Amino acid sequence: MKVTGKRNIQIMVAGICFAILWASASAATKIGLAYTQPFVIAVPRFFLAGAIILFFAHIVLKKELPQRQQWKQLAIYGFLNISTYLGLYVLAMQEVSAGLGSLSVATNPVFISLISAIWFKEKIHISIILSLLLCFTGVVIAAYPLLQNSFATPLGLALLLISMFCYSAGAIYFSKCNWGNLHILTINGWQTILGGVFLLPFVLYFYNDAQNSFTLSWVGCVLWLAIPVSIGAVQLWLYLLKDNPVTAAFWLFLCPVFGFVIAAIVMHEPISLYTLAGVLFVIAGLYIVQQQKKKN
Repeated sequence: MKVTGKRNIQIMVAGICFAILWASASAATKIGLAYTQPFVIAVPRFFLAGAIILFFAHIVLKKELPQRQQWKQLAIYGFLNISTYLGLYVLAMQEVSAGLGSLSVATNPVFISLISAIWFKEKIHISIILSLLLCFTGVVIAAYPLLQNSFATPLGLALLLISMFCYSAGAIYFSKCNWGNLHILTINGWQTILGGVFLLPFVLYFYNDAQNSFTLSWVGCVLWLAIPVSIGAVQLWLYLLKDNPVTAAFWLFLCPVFGFVIAAIVMHEPISLYTLAGVLFVIAGLYIVQQQKKKN
């Protein structure tokens, strides 16, 4: 009983820390955007996080390098999960509030369930459709007053939607690939580096020196996104998935809550009844899709 109780406490602490760190990414990105262009935040973050992960994977743990076919898989996964998902996400954060950014991230499980059903030509259960409708309704409700007060734009919402779609497609692709004995740190490190490489041409093409100020605030933003978020939160997520893949997704329920709280404290973004109603709709949608996963 003592071991079980201790284990439960560890899982609870890991879940709460994951939700806080994951939710903090939106506010950290908004802070960074006040000093530099979007990709000037994203690409250094990817290279730093990837380099640290690969140092532990290959230098400390002595894990093997990817083989020929695995490089192709890593490139595709990095393109979907890093270049398109996080690339579009950082662009969207120029147009939407930090709280709304964290709310959209929490809808990923519903997108994954829907795309998975279409991809593998499975019957789309009514619960998936209902979950998607609830999540979309929640985002629209939460965004309504933000659109009126210039905290969000239609373009920003569209970019968020496309970025979530890319993330979900990447997650499904990852689950169906044969990674052999490749260590998870090796996969994460190389896909992060490759995703950053694919964005380099965009950094060089759109770079405008007048729009970038490399202050300590920018450095802090990149370090926070690279280490606590890209490394810390991801490792906590893998820990939760290893313990129980179904219940792990429930910790995503807390991301919108912490996201709006962090945005209100750090960015002074408004929290209204629309915000609370939107979060409840999204949580309801996530709950329904997770209950369906339990039945399956």
